[in-house]
Amino acid sequence: MTPSPADEFETHRPRLFGLAYRLLGSAADAEDAVQDAYLRFSGADRPEIGRPGAWLAKVVTNLCLNRLTSARARRERYPGPWLPDPVVTTDGTLGPLESAEQRDAVSLALLVLLERLTPAERAVYVLREAFAYGHRDIAGVLELSEANCRQLYGRAVRRIVAPQARFEASPERQAELVASFLSAAREGDLAGLERLFAADVTWWSDGGGKVSAARRPVEGRDKVLRLLAGVLGRSAADGIRLSVAEVNGRAGLIARGPEGADGGSAAGAVIGVVAFEVRDGVFTGVRTVLNPDKLEFVGRQSARIPDGS
Repeated sequence: MTPSPADEFETHRPRLFGLAYRLLGSAADAEDAVQDAYLRFSGADRPEIGRPGAWLAKVVTNLCLNRLTSARARRERYPGPWLPDPVVTTDGTLGPLESAEQRDAVSLALLVLLERLTPAERAVYVLREAFAYGHRDIAGVLELSEANCRQLYGRAVRRIVAPQARFEASPERQAELVASFLSAAREGDLAGLERLFAADVTWWSDGGGKVSAARRPVEGRDKVLRLLAGVLGRSAADGIRLSVAEVNGRAGLIARGPEGADGGSAAGAVIGVVAFEVRDGVFTGVRTVLNPDKLEFVGRQSARIPDGS
């Protein structure tokens, strides 16, 4: 029996979402792109499609390229630091993340670096690095020459190379550090927190102009600790709960509002996500996503995940 277009599409949906998310850095926009691809798929003639997986990947990639052009203009006007939407990855939403390279490819740190690329460079890089496409296949997706795709890939790699290696901490070591952070934060142990940060640590906060958040990166351990002292004091008073979760391939934290609270947030709603960057056994970067629009997807995910606080 031939599967219906809807049933056939569902077998490809996870891979398509993973592709769109890596291209856009936005879970909401990725869902929209995938849904648009479904509408095109359901209305297309079967002979025109050929291999559904390849056809859909091409459609999603080009839908994302169109979105990236307008997204760049919006992000240039964004109030304060722009960060990607966080995603909990224990449920396989972004596909298998078994190697350090696979985990790094979905980290908030790398997704921010991808913002340096042109839409075409980003598409070539993602298809090559995350989905192991050959340059000939990429050329078919983007309708460019193979030589042009090789040039785009080379430029992309050069533009996002970080000065330090990105794969320093094992998942186990990162989880230990995040657990230590959580313990010290709950106890208000600033001396314990100080030991976890590099001297040149940077803290980014993305409130999107919708909630209170630092409009500029906070640089240096002393300034970060002063920021944390205020944040932790307010969080304790407001009954905010922190729990460890795998965020974009690495251990991070989810902040939930108090249960049964009136006003502000729904009971137990996700109100923040914290992602950590680790090098040489300490935190070198911390990215906090507080913009409620960017927490809708992870909020739906977390509703299916037990609160580990």
